[in-house]
Amino acid sequence: MAGIQKVAQLGYSSQASTYAKGRPSYPIELQAWLRDALDIHTGATVIDLGAGTGKFTRLLSSMESDVVAVEPVDAMRAEFAKDLPNIKVLKGTAESIPVESGTAQALICAQAFHWFANETALAEIHRVLKPNGRLGLIWNVRDESVDWVAAITDIITPYEGDTPRFHTGAWRLPFKGHYFSDPELTCFGHTHSGSAKEVIIDRILSVSFIAALPPSEKAKVTEQLQSLIQTHPSLRGRETIEFPYQTQAYLCRRLD
Repeated sequence: MAGIQKVAQLGYSSQASTYAKGRPSYPIELQAWLRDALDIHTGATVIDLGAGTGKFTRLLSSMESDVVAVEPVDAMRAEFAKDLPNIKVLKGTAESIPVESGTAQALICAQAFHWFANETALAEIHRVLKPNGRLGLIWNVRDESVDWVAAITDIITPYEGDTPRFHTGAWRLPFKGHYFSDPELTCFGHTHSGSAKEVIIDRILSVSFIAALPPSEKAKVTEQLQSLIQTHPSLRGRETIEFPYQTQAYLCRRLD
């Protein structure tokens, strides 16, 4: 990928504020994983690559580490700076990270690695990490064993096209034993609580390939989601909805 995928540039530029409102945060249990698996200690330099609006950066910053955020989309960096004015956010991509070699103890991609899963990116991540540094890959994955969550997936899948997605598993392909060990998985249960607009409408409208749709198509998706909310017995009439996720965290060890 050169720079950033067009659908990501378009979708995340147009829906940066929706992304900030609709995306879930991360389970607090991740802090122990970050300390133990990624060896992030007080004062350690950590790069948050593809930081977006700073959803994951908030959790990192609470660990008293020295966080450097990197994000290619201008609109996302503007939201980030508004919400986290005390954390440096740099313009850069996975293939060109604007920090010196051997800078960081850990680099983390939260909801992002599938966009730039290639060997060039892994080589660049390897460059900016210290010897024995760690790469962390984290995704909040919708729990489709719940029927109404599966119904949401059915609504949006026709629009997916060839957009890079976590669920395809293609993000694993560049791990060939050159730069990093094979990803090691730890799972955490997680829920996103809020109104139907926040946890369903805003969340789904922030999906890259939905956010990039023409207004008329986006309105069709919104209408289908609203119909689901109004008719499904687990959603109808509820002020607060618990949207179930599984947070998948992968440890990759830097190889010499």
